[in-house]
Amino acid sequence: MTAFVLKFILYRILSTIPVLILVTFAVFSLVLLIPGDPAVTIAGPDATVEQVAQVRERLGLNRPIIVQYWDWITGALQGDLGTSLFTSRPVSTSIADGLPVTLSLAVMALLISLLIALPTAVISAVKRGTWIDRVATVGSSLGIALPSFWLGLVFVLIFSLGLGWLPATGYVPITESPGQWLEHIILPALTLGIAGAAESTRQLRGSIIGVSQQEFIRTARSKGLREGKVIGKHIFKNASVPLVTVLGLQITALLGGAVLVEQIFGVPGLGQIAIQAVTTRDIPVIQGIVLISVLVAMISNLLVDLTYGYLNPKVRPR
Repeated sequence: MTAFVLKFILYRILSTIPVLILVTFAVFSLVLLIPGDPAVTIAGPDATVEQVAQVRERLGLNRPIIVQYWDWITGALQGDLGTSLFTSRPVSTSIADGLPVTLSLAVMALLISLLIALPTAVISAVKRGTWIDRVATVGSSLGIALPSFWLGLVFVLIFSLGLGWLPATGYVPITESPGQWLEHIILPALTLGIAGAAESTRQLRGSIIGVSQQEFIRTARSKGLREGKVIGKHIFKNASVPLVTVLGLQITALLGGAVLVEQIFGVPGLGQIAIQAVTTRDIPVIQGIVLISVLVAMISNLLVDLTYGYLNPKVRPR
């Protein structure tokens, strides 16, 4: 098993290198094609043509795009993502400050999603056709349909302004106070996790029903195995492959959804940094955040593939 894991990780890393190069180059090129000139923005509205040209030369914006990309990607491999055009702060430092906040929010949202989806899907599948199943189906449809920004505002009105149970905005690092961290993170994480829970519930419910009708499940039941063992050992493992796919997609979606949710709840993560960078056309910061997002997506895809190999030996490389 260890040899398979090492072989598979090496294979996946090598296969993603060309994809990473293409994606980063496309992102690098598209960002530079955004209307407006950062050199003009930095120089100011009253700057002369000579002053703008000096800023452009200092930033290296007058060089061919392939040269700019090569300098950027080689610096990124050494941990240097450049310097913010407006704060003069290293991009890697800004990302290092915001990334743990966003990741903690995404992980908490994913945990909430699983805590809601797993029991709901199992109960809904076992009680198929009953009022419990119908309630779960309607609830999952609403969870998918309702926009996250609306849910966030509703949660603030109910739990913060109405009941006063949880803070509406702000963030406390878990290293300072785990209790206060949980109080501040639970509402934005719940806002992010609802849609994921709804999608996971629908996928897992359908998969459990499909696996339950397979011949080997009937055989297991005919041998007198307890229903709990049949569900936990035989049905759930075989039915969880679609759930793994959904979770892999949710990780990337959570990073994108965190941009809006962090604004609503005042969470100082990558979302706020990204919005500020886009507003000011801070190209190095935008490129750094996109690069980190691509890496997170690739790592999540690697974990999904490894989980596939564990759940279904047929997909393992020979």
